[in-house]
Amino acid sequence: MTAKPTSASTVDDYIATLDGDARRTAIQLRGTIQGAAPGITETVRYQMPCFLLDGEYLVYFGAWKHHVGLYPVPRLDTDLEADVGPYRAGKDTVRFPYKAPIPWDLVERLITELVRRATRGE
Repeated sequence: MTAKPTSASTVDDYIATLDGDARRTAIQLRGTIQGAAPGITETVRYQMPCFLLDGEYLVYFGAWKHHVGLYPVPRLDTDLEADVGPYRAGKDTVRFPYKAPIPWDLVERLITELVRRATRGE
């Protein structure tokens, strides 16, 4: 399956339903999020992996047929937004297509910024 499953109860279950690029990307994305946000916990909400910081959601991801998406990603500071901008697919959505190399360093910077904002109450 290369779209969100409807019955996954854990992130492991969610990833197990994926194939090929979607699975490889989801595994690496999960690790990148965990590495950039020490102390987070994970669950499944809205049928997608959700990462929580101090009990509050930090970010969700969904693996789709042609891309992986991060949700919600608010507008960012100027420099980071300029780097994320080409991947914006909506007001609070960032999409990384499987057909292009995923900029893992950018994903890490993005998650680090989301953690910074969450810990400051922004």
